[in-house]
Amino acid sequence: MLRVRPRSEPARLLDDRDRDAALEICDADPVANVFVASRIRALGMESGRLGAQIWGYADDDGRLRSICYSGANLVPVQADSDALAAYADRALRQGRRCSSVVGTSAAVTELWGYLSPRWGPAREVRAAQPLMAIDGPPLVDADPGVRRVRMGEIETLLPACIAMFTEEVGVSPLAGDGGVAYRARVAELVRSGRAFARIEDGQVIFKAEVGAATPQACQVQGVWVHPDQRGLGLAAPGMAAVVSLARKSISPVVSLYVNDFNTPARATYRRAGFAEVGEFMSVLF
Repeated sequence: MLRVRPRSEPARLLDDRDRDAALEICDADPVANVFVASRIRALGMESGRLGAQIWGYADDDGRLRSICYSGANLVPVQADSDALAAYADRALRQGRRCSSVVGTSAAVTELWGYLSPRWGPAREVRAAQPLMAIDGPPLVDADPGVRRVRMGEIETLLPACIAMFTEEVGVSPLAGDGGVAYRARVAELVRSGRAFARIEDGQVIFKAEVGAATPQACQVQGVWVHPDQRGLGLAAPGMAAVVSLARKSISPVVSLYVNDFNTPARATYRRAGFAEVGEFMSVLF
């Protein structure tokens, strides 16, 4: 049986009384921590509303110094070695409930070292995913055809979202409940004005969504170009349009993370004006 480093104070379950302290921790790196911060800002910290737990690790004086989101994703935030050991201990006692472990590369590498003997092997480990961001105007002209998706276009957008998810993750988002939850998520992104696409003759040519957002930063996900249109130079202008629209009405810094082996995508993002600001790692089950 795996034993993690002994701790006098284990990770504890947090609630809304810890909200301000948790957001202060997220604000230490608002780009890297945008997913967890956005969930807390939108839904608070009570597990029933959040659909997840948030664990905290405190100094000896009780001051919170790190948190960990435990839901569909397990995401350590600003966690040092002691905090990661405490989170691993709690995760192992609870049993795996997540479909991925995601976060900064150094933290996830260490956390996965504790978890892998019991939770492994993973379906896939993406050990190096550059975190990229842009905080100014894009470097190429925006595609004028890229705009916010309208509510009446959800059924047009949905097949493109399913194709992107299946290509990127390796499994269909329709598994399990037949896609009910995934469709609801896509509809919510459209409803909130965070889904962008170029649509021609009822077909999505380019699309991307802002999956997480705070007043400081937002994170783009689901970038996709129709297979028939790839290699035609549509992605960089499309991303420039998303950046311009998002910076105007969502957050001043736009970020994303990408697999290190996806050389074309990394080049596209650099052309649009993104720069590498860190590195993520994802463990997929």
